[in-house]
Amino acid sequence: MTNWSGLAAAIAEQEAAGCTLGVAAIAPDRSRFAHNGDRRFVAASTVKIAIMLELFRRIDAGTDALEQEHVLREADKATGGGVVKELHAGLAFTVADLCYLMMAISDNTTTNILIDRVGMAAVNTTMQALGMSGSCLGRKMRGRAVAAGEQENWAVPDEYAALVAAILGGRAASASSCAAMVGQLEKQTNDRRIARHLPRGEGRPRWGSKTGSLPGVVNDVGFVMTSRGPLVLALFCEIEDPLAGEAALGDVTRAALAGMAD
Repeated sequence: MTNWSGLAAAIAEQEAAGCTLGVAAIAPDRSRFAHNGDRRFVAASTVKIAIMLELFRRIDAGTDALEQEHVLREADKATGGGVVKELHAGLAFTVADLCYLMMAISDNTTTNILIDRVGMAAVNTTMQALGMSGSCLGRKMRGRAVAAGEQENWAVPDEYAALVAAILGGRAASASSCAAMVGQLEKQTNDRRIARHLPRGEGRPRWGSKTGSLPGVVNDVGFVMTSRGPLVLALFCEIEDPLAGEAALGDVTRAALAGMAD
């Protein structure tokens, strides 16, 4: 059985230093750990996992395809993270391009294009159907904290850990779509959170995640593939210093992995 005592100690140490953590972990032996697991946190860009899921469910249903194209318009461009806002209107992106940019570099413009494509209500309906009753997609990506009168994007750690586990297990969509979504998670370019303390080079295990960042918010949701199978982690951190938040998530992940080696 997985030993979660080191993880609990690491969380206590980080919270004593001034952050608030939400942690949900699922070990390969299916044992679970939660700290603030049923509390709502600001999702930031971790909600893009749910958008990706709805896209691939549409592909399964035959109502969309990765090869279809979207021609960038000036009105599509969104503030916040990403590069597409700097490109010229008229560029043609495939749906596959849009999904890659949303997941790998957290591009907000492509995310909002996909929200319009799949429908915000449909994303929320799918989340509810998967038991994600406390999580939601409430607004488009703006690269800032919620403004007065806007709905927020919320994430519950237990629910997001279960979502990633369902994708890894081939239960969230068709087997081929789930495999494609795992591949998208593995394209994550920010390795300073869940992957912070993983070995470099050939010895590095497979891992994948979707980060999320806003002022006061540092999140990461994903998995690390161990010799026993995947360790699923949903990590949410409320903290003023983003660099300290990234270090906290890395230390929490290291402690969770160490518990599996006991």
